[in-house]
Amino acid sequence: MLKKPETLFVLGYMLLPLLALLSAIVGLTMILGGNKIAGIIVLVVVTQVFAFGAFFALRARKAALAEGNGLQDYDAGR
Repeated sequence: MLKKPETLFVLGYMLLPLLALLSAIVGLTMILGGNKIAGIIVLVVVTQVFAFGAFFALRARKAALAEGNGLQDYDAGR
């Protein structure tokens, strides 16, 4: 399931960046609310995990398209 380009597209361009944005908002809210240590941990760790996850999902999608898993579907429009 995680080898399909469509799934990796949704993860890399939609789901993981949205989760990174939401966790950054939560971290900043925690810092401004007075819970500085936990807010910094959320900003540094959780947000970066989602951001790097999106990056690796996009790299995996590019590799899957290059080796032919779904390449025929995307060549029709070119």
